[in-house]
Amino acid sequence: MSRFSSLRAGCAFSALCLAPAALAQAPTDSAPDQAYHDDAKSDIVVTALIPRRQGDILSGTSVLAGEKLTRDLRPSIGETLARQPGVSATSFGPNASRPILRGFQGERVRILTDGIGSFDVSNTSVDHAVAINPLTADRIEVLRGPAALLYGSSAIGGVVNVIDSRIPRRVPDEAIHVEGIATYGSAANERTVSGEVEAPLTENFVVHFDGSWTKTDDLRTGGYILSKPMRALAAQSDDSEIREDGQWKGKLPNTAAETWEVAGGFAYVGNGGNLGMSVSHSENRYGVPSRIDVTEKHDHDHDHDDEPGHTHEDVTLSMKQTRADLRGEVSTGGGFLDSIRLRAGFADYQHQEIEPTGEVGTTFKNQSMESRLEFVQAKQGGWDGAFGAQFFTRRFEAIGEEKFLPKNETNQLGVFTLQSVDLGSTRIEAGARFEHTDLASNADADLFVGSYRRNFNALSGSIGISQEVVPGWRAGLNASRSERAPSAEELFARGNHAGTQAFELGDPTFGKEKSWGVEGTLRGKGEGYSVSLAAYHNWFSGYIYDAIVADSVCQTANGGAELEFPCYAYSQADARYYGFEAEGSVKLAQLGGYAINLDGVADYVRATIKGSGPAPRIPPLRLLSGIEAQGERISARAEVEHVFEQNRIADTETPTDGFTLVNASLSFKPFKGNDRTTLLLSANNIFDVEARRHASVLKDFAPLAGRDIRVTARFSL
Repeated sequence: MSRFSSLRAGCAFSALCLAPAALAQAPTDSAPDQAYHDDAKSDIVVTALIPRRQGDILSGTSVLAGEKLTRDLRPSIGETLARQPGVSATSFGPNASRPILRGFQGERVRILTDGIGSFDVSNTSVDHAVAINPLTADRIEVLRGPAALLYGSSAIGGVVNVIDSRIPRRVPDEAIHVEGIATYGSAANERTVSGEVEAPLTENFVVHFDGSWTKTDDLRTGGYILSKPMRALAAQSDDSEIREDGQWKGKLPNTAAETWEVAGGFAYVGNGGNLGMSVSHSENRYGVPSRIDVTEKHDHDHDHDDEPGHTHEDVTLSMKQTRADLRGEVSTGGGFLDSIRLRAGFADYQHQEIEPTGEVGTTFKNQSMESRLEFVQAKQGGWDGAFGAQFFTRRFEAIGEEKFLPKNETNQLGVFTLQSVDLGSTRIEAGARFEHTDLASNADADLFVGSYRRNFNALSGSIGISQEVVPGWRAGLNASRSERAPSAEELFARGNHAGTQAFELGDPTFGKEKSWGVEGTLRGKGEGYSVSLAAYHNWFSGYIYDAIVADSVCQTANGGAELEFPCYAYSQADARYYGFEAEGSVKLAQLGGYAINLDGVADYVRATIKGSGPAPRIPPLRLLSGIEAQGERISARAEVEHVFEQNRIADTETPTDGFTLVNASLSFKPFKGNDRTTLLLSANNIFDVEARRHASVLKDFAPLAGRDIRVTARFSL
């Protein structure tokens, strides 16, 4: 029996355990409902395995929901979350932007949809978009630090969990429930329409349908297209066209995109639990910004009325994913267990990298399946907990000119537990996860690589304590030990990769990446204020990173052939990360029916690789502050975000200038008692400044959006 067949059988057996007959048993005291019209419990974090209020979690957390989600919503998940504490984004142009948590990205951050993976290839390269549409989100939860390790050893940086209602959790009170959102953004001529419908079929059965469409033109930026170091190189050129390209301003070429998605789901919802499934299909065609060549003479055949000269021809990516999901929960009626939860999904993913001629240069294929079974214990006095198992499998293949990985397969089985004791003013929590990972690659003559098979056993755990120091204030301390198996990319990569402008060379002999971590938190809230502080330090041994090496190293691996790009080889060394996050708000005054609130965010991370120096692509210190007048139906907000310059850089990087963004928004709820229907007008980067994220591989060639006036209408009926 194949691994895929085995997993299907396991999922089918679990689903039988959650059959409607069982779901109709005694009422359940399940996890808090996060469905469409329930924002009252927005401080409950369900991603924490045992649902907790934000203030009770022993690590940094953020929840984006309601009006705040509407205001920050962007076509990519990275840009949607970029204002949250401890979060930056890869920003490989406006269409491929993945979240960065505490300076960690790629294999050290898990992007989930309702608790399981996104089933894409965004971890293999920064030019590959995440296959999760933020438009479908009811709320987005971000866990940073040790609490995220229960979702996999690759979550050392944290977890982003997009929670939707595609599989309904409740039966609507009305005959039909309709929600929709429409947005226009001026910077990219962005047009977005999204809607969903839910309707009860019987007292216990409900169906769901949703669809969305987004279309953007090339992104208009603020200031120059090239960064200051690249402009300096261009100015030194003997080629007049290169000098002219160095002064290019305006739109970022080849950044237009069009995305659409449709989905349907249904669920049985009884007093004893629920069981449902959904099927979705999404397609996304987007351009990848090209690097402007400032080092070699041009062929003088491009039209400067259209765009500057580029190192490579403009490439577009055409992505498709078909996905099926299953979710269930059943109450056990008390005793040792309170409930059993099942989450499973499968996706068939493909994207093609298309040349301007219309020819397909490279095709990436990925089939993934993940299943997660959780047993939630009944609370016994002050003790509660949960345990479970998780299985993940991925089959990856690249075909074409820029294949930089051989065909490979990853299978991973994990078991985990989280236990908590509440002693009143003191809470103690411990978690552990054991993971077995099997990775195998096929021999590939084109890549001069043989077949490999590696197996890893990884054990991760954490223990923490929080103490109420004064009423309303809690201090916490959490220590963790984690182990991570290398990814297929880190082990088996061997080829030219245009997305990162590198010949990438993995090492199939790598051992596990191990780390120790400690995090301290302080949270407090009272009448009119709240404060959340977190500081962390991680020590790594066997830290896996990529660094430029002599071309001869990659040439030898490439059969002696000349390289198209510089040689970047993965290596292992000791490393350390440390930093802090701070978030707070205070009510300044009450003016009639309006509360005047001041809020702020600050975050910083510093990372060093022993023997190499600063880790690459680490975000600098950032400060964000906003003032808001909140009324029952009208709210107005102004905010200032300052990102400091980053001069602490790796050998292969250039410094990044600091920048200041000023944003403002005005929201109106036209119907009294309906908080989910909102009209929102916002202005972002009001002064049209040139802004670049240091964590972006493309930051010297692709700045962020310039002035962007956005109009959003969100309704719920």
